[in-house]
Amino acid sequence: MTEKPVQVGIRFPPSMKAWLSRQAELNASSQNSEVIRAVRERMERQEAKTA
Repeated sequence: MTEKPVQVGIRFPPSMKAWLSRQAELNASSQNSEVIRAVRERMERQEAKTA
């Protein structure tokens, strides 16, 4: 079963937003996908530590 996405508003410092834009362009993806990828990687690292 896939989860229904939930919309979240996030404020970024300008330098972080610029980095996010560059990463999305380099990876031919959306900024949303880049944020999800970063959070997912962090979640997986955290879960691996506690496993």
